[in-house]
Amino acid sequence: MSNLKDLKLAGILIDLAAEYINRESNKTSLITVTRVEILNRGKRAIVFFTVLPDSEEEASLEFLKRKRSDLRKFIMEKKPVAFPPSFDFQIDLGEKNRQRIDELLAGG
Repeated sequence: MSNLKDLKLAGILIDLAAEYINRESNKTSLITVTRVEILNRGKRAIVFFTVLPDSEEEASLEFLKRKRSDLRKFIMEKKPVAFPPSFDFQIDLGEKNRQRIDELLAGG
């Protein structure tokens, strides 16, 4: 993400993806959107997320991948973006590592 337009789009998509996931998830796990990366001049977006408990990561990733087109429709209905990107989802390993470091530093 290099320019202001991409940063603005990422901010909008973070909020809308979080809203959509909160609405559609079955609440057996806590899925948190941590960041969005904009690629290919706004045509593609990767939504990074974390999951609690960790044991639900794979199921959550499968759920989100199944819901990609529904997320795009949800964003088109909200109309903050003229041409929503295609979406992909990834577990935010960087955030998981940061949380583990914090845990270790705190004596856990």
